[in-house]
Amino acid sequence: MYEFEQYRQGFDTIALRRIDGIVEMRLHTDGKPLRWGTVPHREIGECFRALAQDPHNRVIILTGTGNEFSGPRATDVPVDDFHMLTPRAWEANHAHGIELMDSVLSVQAPVIAAVNGPALRHCELALMSDIVIAAEHAEFQDSAHFPIGLTPGDGINVVTPLIMGLTRSRYFHLTGQTIDAQTAKDWGLVNELVPSGTELDRAWELARTLSKQRTMILRHTRLLFTTELRRRMLDMVGYGLALEGLDVADALEEHLAGKH
Repeated sequence: MYEFEQYRQGFDTIALRRIDGIVEMRLHTDGKPLRWGTVPHREIGECFRALAQDPHNRVIILTGTGNEFSGPRATDVPVDDFHMLTPRAWEANHAHGIELMDSVLSVQAPVIAAVNGPALRHCELALMSDIVIAAEHAEFQDSAHFPIGLTPGDGINVVTPLIMGLTRSRYFHLTGQTIDAQTAKDWGLVNELVPSGTELDRAWELARTLSKQRTMILRHTRLLFTTELRRRMLDMVGYGLALEGLDVADALEEHLAGKH
């Protein structure tokens, strides 16, 4: 069993605080909005696993820092370093990707996302939550895959068809579409839109209401809500990440061939 004070300060890209069993999990990069990379990819899975192993965590709030949830945008992404990963490096990424999705869904406490702005990289982390509160300036994009030459196979491919429908999901990934907050609510990605800057307060209000329920009810309800999604992840994420790895291997091979 993990103790909160043992893991609370163990992450470079996550700030944690807990009040009366409600945990606020704030993603960041050096105290600024999160910029995705290998460190958060590993740490977010490790953090959710620790939260899942601590029975004193009754409700989780997931949020970002400043006025963005996660980035960068597809147009801002330098692809060369990521596409140059060796098969051995990708194997580690494959393992971390499977762990990330499974650890998020292993938490036996309701999860509320307070989307404090654009969620452009791994927006599925917010969208997998039981309740999604979004600021009015929030946006959603898959900047990590098709727009930069990768197959969307790391779990987002499981989430988006379930919440927006298959036809919308295909368009979203293939075009690099950015979905504004109102459209996200209309399509069922978001439960509530609130004025920017108030999303975290609203998440805490909801968390306090949920925490009035008995712990066993919170745990069992979360288990029911995650069972089917966890099964789908088990079927698809390892395979999807393997396909992404082939994309990377192909890009690396082309790069090395161009040097000769």
